[in-house]
Amino acid sequence: MTSQASPRTSPTGQGPHPDSLTAPDALVTSDALRSPDTVEVLRYSAFTADPTGGNLAGVVLDAASLDDARMLAIAADVGYSETAFVTAHDTTARRYRLRYFSPRAEVAFCGHATIATAVALASRYGTGELLFDTPAGEIRVGTGLVDGSAQATLTSVPAHSHPAEEATQVDPVLRALRWTRNDLDDDLPPHVAFAGNDHLVLGVRSRARLAALDYDFDALRDLMRQHGWTTVHLVHRAGPGRLDFHARDPFPVGGVVEDPATGAAAAAFGGYLRALGLVTEPLRVHIRQGEDMGRPSDLYVDVQPDDPQVRVTGQAVPLPAPGR
Repeated sequence: MTSQASPRTSPTGQGPHPDSLTAPDALVTSDALRSPDTVEVLRYSAFTADPTGGNLAGVVLDAASLDDARMLAIAADVGYSETAFVTAHDTTARRYRLRYFSPRAEVAFCGHATIATAVALASRYGTGELLFDTPAGEIRVGTGLVDGSAQATLTSVPAHSHPAEEATQVDPVLRALRWTRNDLDDDLPPHVAFAGNDHLVLGVRSRARLAALDYDFDALRDLMRQHGWTTVHLVHRAGPGRLDFHARDPFPVGGVVEDPATGAAAAAFGGYLRALGLVTEPLRVHIRQGEDMGRPSDLYVDVQPDDPQVRVTGQAVPLPAPGR
């Protein structure tokens, strides 16, 4: 996915970081793009085992010497919705400082770029637990192999969710989506959910309505800027009591119509389900996203009734450098 990034970003204040973090060695690999100043940019597709699916992310494992302007320029050159930068590390503790840039600005947290970075690190240093210090807070990620493919599970910051305001949030968004109240699922009320970023969650009654998404790009973008939402997370439940959902995430604040896999929204959705009282025992939820835009993605969300943190699992695959 080639995109332009959001003109509105999340806070960029750094979270706690260990003083002993140092820059990783430069890595040159076959799936890396060598930029003119030798910065190595890895390209991955996250939440898929198929490079034609999932959400594309750039990963820079050696970013200690890069200033903000250079990271922003690299993200713009890569052109994906987000590129992740490892700005410091402690390889013994497997602890890394991670920052995320869209082509226009820094963002506090990005789920699919986190999964991609974890898989990139695991492929070089071995699978196991990783700890990422991000602007949104501390993120733990477990990595391993499933049927020979790399997989990562991120543990979100504490997630929370509250009802959306009907007159100023829900109704204007419905107009931008060209939907009516009848299109919403009464069992999944509108909420604003958070797990590192805010997302408006709308439950959709009909799978056909979700598949036919055609919204007013500028109107929705302006509403999202106004309320500070990263995406609008549109979900359709496969059936009563089911734990599988189809999702679509309009992303006009990022300059693109839609995001094919949104780990941060999936984590927020886990907190949303918990806030609704639907999590009375440990649950694993499957979210199928990107299908209607031709980049199918699979996100697995684990939620505990007594734990505000949410776990999101997905695979990631490396992509060849452009021109190869």
